[in-house]
Amino acid sequence: MSTVALVDDDRNILTSVSMTLEAEGYNVVTYNDGQAALDGFGQKFPDIAVLDIKMPRMDGMDLLHRIRQKSDMPVIFLTSKDDEIDEVLGLRMGADDYVRKPFSQRLLVERIRAILRRQEALASDKGDEPLESKLIERGSLVMDPLRHSVTWKGKSVSLTVTEFLLLQALASRPGFVKSRDQLMDVAYDDQVYVDDRTIDSHIKRLRKKMRSVDKDFASIETLYGIGYRYTEA
Repeated sequence: MSTVALVDDDRNILTSVSMTLEAEGYNVVTYNDGQAALDGFGQKFPDIAVLDIKMPRMDGMDLLHRIRQKSDMPVIFLTSKDDEIDEVLGLRMGADDYVRKPFSQRLLVERIRAILRRQEALASDKGDEPLESKLIERGSLVMDPLRHSVTWKGKSVSLTVTEFLLLQALASRPGFVKSRDQLMDVAYDDQVYVDDRTIDSHIKRLRKKMRSVDKDFASIETLYGIGYRYTEA
């Protein structure tokens, strides 16, 4: 049973999300500020933590900084819709993903599940074939699924788990079109409903991040009414 730590000063969120996670079979520990969480983690780090960014005593950014001094434990940030700068900074500091408030609890559960699956895959791959053989190289793009790292023309790009999975699905078969339904299957569990606009929003943000390191990035093509395609560059 994996342990999930919830850190948020909103008691309604702590209560409702705890109930949802426990119903999914997770062990849940809760804290209402960053300092309380840090004190609790001193005993034993959980398997994953979900942190609000804005909290009293110690905010989510400070807590993540303290965590990364001692542990590679996966972290998901809860952010408001106006916190895009914080999202980017959080990813650069070592957060694994973020979910915007107000959020679907089912989608949060799926993000937690996806990250824990990735951690399990990392652990099972240790001692197997060399990490280099697992790289995905497509023109200027290099992806390392085990390290969850992406570079474009040698420059690092910070992606969420969802953005990484979508780019990986597209880059794995350059020139082949992936429909929105196929991309939904890649990014989300079958039991989680998302509409076409959700995938479009992820692709839009993915392109924006790639263009932050190369303004001429154009390797993800839109085929209107069909889906998306990756072309090597």
